[in-house]
Amino acid sequence: MDAKNLFETPVTFRLARLEYAVGLAVATGLLLAHLGEVRWGVAAGLFVYIDVIGYIPGAIAHHRSPNGRIPHAYYVLYNVMHSLATQTLLALAWIWLFGAEWALLALPVHLFGDRAVFGNFLKPFGVGFEPVAHPAYQRFRGEYAAGTTGREQHPTRLGARSS
Repeated sequence: MDAKNLFETPVTFRLARLEYAVGLAVATGLLLAHLGEVRWGVAAGLFVYIDVIGYIPGAIAHHRSPNGRIPHAYYVLYNVMHSLATQTLLALAWIWLFGAEWALLALPVHLFGDRAVFGNFLKPFGVGFEPVAHPAYQRFRGEYAAGTTGREQHPTRLGARSS
């Protein structure tokens, strides 16, 4: 993926998930290394509040919808709550108000876990709220795998055709 090709292939998607798995391992390792110092009620609350606000309302709306379409507000809620930027701001505000604590690691554990374990990243409006392959993506993936996406039209910098 680059600035002109906003998609992931199965391999690049797995590599992105692997990077988040490293973050998940580090955050989980730090949490476990400080077991006795973690306020577990706070950690649990921080872990679940992301989905209570950002996922569960959209999932309920999606499953109640006869055609799976739901208002964009549910996508916005999901994306805001599952954003590393949002949760970093929350952690900084928490530290400013209450001080630093190990329970805050629940935030990256949740987000990195979603991305590494479940493959869930931010949700664009054009796909279903719950994962289902978009027909246009299925067509593209088939063309890309077959080498018919125009790759032969894009010579490398040296003028040779890419293989």
